[in-house]
Amino acid sequence: MTQQAVVISGTGLWTPQETITNEELVASYNRYVELYNERHAAEIEAGRLQALQPSSAEFIEKASGIRQRYVLNKDGVLDPERMAPRIAERSDEEMSVQAEMGVKAIRQALDNAGRTPADVDAVLVACSNMQRAYPAMAIEIQHYLGMERGWGYDMNVACSAATFGLQAAVDAIRTGSARCVVVVNPEICSAHLAWEDRDCHFIFGDVATALVLEAKDAATSDNQWEVLGTRLQTRFSNNIRNNFGFLNRADESGVGARDKLFRQEGRKVFKDVCPMVAEQISGHIADLGMTAEDLRRMWLHQANLGMNEFIARRVLGRPATREDAPVILDEYANTSSAGSIIAFHKYNQDMKAGERGVICSFGAGYSIGSVVLEKR
Repeated sequence: MTQQAVVISGTGLWTPQETITNEELVASYNRYVELYNERHAAEIEAGRLQALQPSSAEFIEKASGIRQRYVLNKDGVLDPERMAPRIAERSDEEMSVQAEMGVKAIRQALDNAGRTPADVDAVLVACSNMQRAYPAMAIEIQHYLGMERGWGYDMNVACSAATFGLQAAVDAIRTGSARCVVVVNPEICSAHLAWEDRDCHFIFGDVATALVLEAKDAATSDNQWEVLGTRLQTRFSNNIRNNFGFLNRADESGVGARDKLFRQEGRKVFKDVCPMVAEQISGHIADLGMTAEDLRRMWLHQANLGMNEFIARRVLGRPATREDAPVILDEYANTSSAGSIIAFHKYNQDMKAGERGVICSFGAGYSIGSVVLEKR
């Protein structure tokens, strides 16, 4: 039986207006360090606490490749007495912040696909952190898009959520439960980041991306990408974790603890994940009858420049150029599930019909997803 061909026919990107450069971030963080060390001088002197160490813009760029990040709120993050964004809670009658981000990215993606909300059968919200437990963000987004039919649900596979969402959308179209599906990745990473932690305070930024997928025989846009194959894998690891959740209120002893925000063992993650990702991509394209020479582009998860360079070199058998594996994390920082989609959105227009590439994401779980595409 011939499988229903599926294409990505539109992409969307919504970017916050405010940015924080490494220099601005370091100035705020180092002031926080000064205040902390002053306030805890007695405990530090007695050996009960360790003094915090300052950071530098040069350290951040060398460690990650990041130069700046976009955020929903800048002044709260840069306030050394706060070190967290200020995002006002909205009433139940107002559109939530995360839904608003998602709707803006989706509208751009639909415009690029030549579609309207009336054409969409399903909305999948795939991202690292949901603003609330329920109702599903996807259902709220449906409402504010003006969709009068269809369905939606939320999914969380950390930084791999976008590629896992892509496979779910492809499967829905191939099985006939939908003809047109939107996958949206509204990431508010600034709110789950420990901005007072020198090892990770520079990592994340905020953004929203969206993709329109539909049956190939129905697509009309002039920038179509046929999905040749999808592949997912997961393996449990505690090396990237965030323990924040509704059960926290049931045990007051842990309220406000460091583990309620993003944390990771960076070196362990690099050592574990990079070979796994390279092996997945190589195995995936081999099973599709392709070689590394057939890959015109790799739109990789934008977590760390060193990770992307390692993975691309392992897959290609040579150092990768920026044309081989575009980089956006210098501008956007790590945007979790949205990173590989930003790279795809910004760096696909130059490719010709018949050329192929792979969208690949990886992160907490561990989770890895790869989607092989061909320009139509």
